Amino acid sequence: MKIQPMKVSSKLQNRLARTVFGLFAVCFLSFAVFGQAATKISQNEFVEARHTSKLLAREVSYRIILPADYKQSEKKRFAVIYLLHGRGGNFKDWTNLTKITRYSSAYNFIIVMPDGGKESWYADNVNLPDDKYETYFIKELIPEIDGKYRTVPDRPNRIVAGLSMGGYGAIKFGLKYPEKFVLAGSFSGAMDAIVKTQNYKHLIKSVADVFGEENSQARKDNDIFKIINEASAEKIKDFPFLFVDCGTEDHQFQSNRNFVALLTDKKVPHEYRQMPGIHNWAFWDSEVQEFLRVADKLMSSKTPKPEK
Repeated sequence: MKIQPMKVSSKLQNRLARTVFGLFAVCFLSFAVFGQAATKISQNEFVEARHTSKLLAREVSYRIILPADYKQSEKKRFAVIYLLHGRGGNFKDWTNLTKITRYSSAYNFIIVMPDGGKESWYADNVNLPDDKYETYFIKELIPEIDGKYRTVPDRPNRIVAGLSMGGYGAIKFGLKYPEKFVLAGSFSGAMDAIVKTQNYKHLIKSVADVFGEENSQARKDNDIFKIINEASAEKIKDFPFLFVDCGTEDHQFQSNRNFVALLTDKKVPHEYRQMPGIHNWAFWDSEVQEFLRVADKLMSSKTPKPEK
């Protein structure tokens, strides 16, 4: 049987042609829009580096997140956030256990994640002469970062934050070295652990190994409640803005509430957030996103202060 070719009217031919052209246009525009969007969304990346510390008498590692456009300009400089890990952790924690690399892609911060030792409390150890983590951070790490990377090396462009032990360390650095930081943040910080160690049985040895026995001078010098209580009104004006948050089911919740009550009483500029959460990475992954937003908003509004 001979099959006759199907006759198509000119009107139908025109309609089919318009349909095919329309589909092609949609595909083309979709590809163009997607391609344009893809060029706008760039992913930050982190690198791992190390340097020799005289104060710690060894090589120390850190991870650093560089903004996506860091390589595009050899002259552009960036603000820095130092993110401190918690007790028992290390410099890999923030990039391994949160999405900080992706979250930071929306901002132009250099983010440094140093190694603070397993249980250093970011302090100069009274028992081990080669464990001077506080002095290392201030006198060696910050100059290392400012010298090796294109930072803006001044107070209005330098921020410190951390979780748990690192939250305490970040607030302590902000209060003891207010000329260095415009903002200090704590997530679930161990605010009173070094002076009320009896409330944290699991920390008794850890704290004593670094600060000595109860009522030692080192504990007093590193007590953030004491620093604020003894600060004059003029000194308080020099403090960085403080960001504090804690989960309502966290074992550090009450210590954070007590600390914030003191900040309020002494009129220390701060922001406090509490929400359901425990002492875990799910909470810190959520809160570091909020901190980045606060940091981005606050940093540019601060009046520069000279470094000493």
